[in-house]
Amino acid sequence: MRQNAIIHRISDNLGMPKPRATTRPPNTPVGDDRRFTPTAQRPVRVRSRTMPVDTHFEPHQHAWAQLAYCTTGVLQLTVAQQPVGHITYIVPPSRAVWVAPGALHAINVLETAEFRTLYIDPGVVPAGWRGSRVMVVSSLMRELIQALDAPVDVPLAATREQLLTTLLLDEITHATTQALGVPMPSPHHGDKRLRALCEAVLRAPGDRTTLAGWAADIGASERTVARLFRTELHTSYQQWRQQAVLAHALPLLARGTPISQVAAATGYASDSAFSAMFKTAMGQPPSHFMHKNEA
Repeated sequence: MRQNAIIHRISDNLGMPKPRATTRPPNTPVGDDRRFTPTAQRPVRVRSRTMPVDTHFEPHQHAWAQLAYCTTGVLQLTVAQQPVGHITYIVPPSRAVWVAPGALHAINVLETAEFRTLYIDPGVVPAGWRGSRVMVVSSLMRELIQALDAPVDVPLAATREQLLTTLLLDEITHATTQALGVPMPSPHHGDKRLRALCEAVLRAPGDRTTLAGWAADIGASERTVARLFRTELHTSYQQWRQQAVLAHALPLLARGTPISQVAAATGYASDSAFSAMFKTAMGQPPSHFMHKNEA
């Protein structure tokens, strides 16, 4: 099994990814601290933590919304979401994931991260934001998060906190979003053949086997598998595979792996073909995401 596979095997109980083998304790308690609970008076609270590689937060949920962001490092965040079983996001420093109030989610740290969790009171959640989404962290958003990240024992002046919070919420609402996530079939109700195919692709993202080839491996016709992607995951196989490729490529780029090696690891015959796909999907070239852990 490849060391850098994003998802190796899905657990049967909640459909969340199991942590990679490690000498550290496999699970880290969520440890919700009441000092960071958002309220109507203080609707955005910022919590900062340094998370070593392989830290794993078991599936949990909050009554409030959450924005998961890291200034350095790479996170894997998996959210249970309808109508698919769950969606896995790979989060480099320039992106953040919105988690709706009450959504079941789990976090794995793929590269040692300076983790910033924004807890957001349900009363200020934008209308219609019921699912998860990836957003681009603008320079203004990054600075506002840093400004709000005051020590608990030295709080900001109430007026300043209110002004910063209002501006940050407006910046979040208007942030550019990206369809960056890997949906997976439900472990309970999804088609087992489709799930086996998705897991196989995630274990070997560089394998260029056609949909017809994968279908034959799982004992189904190409037409049947194409239909399953549309009905269960609401995407085509080509679009789904691109998301899987991006999820595999981002941690490699963040740790400084040469673009040529990333292209080869994701099944592209040339750097230029990989870079063109990546820039179209992410809005920036692969080089923009390299060495982010050194920032």
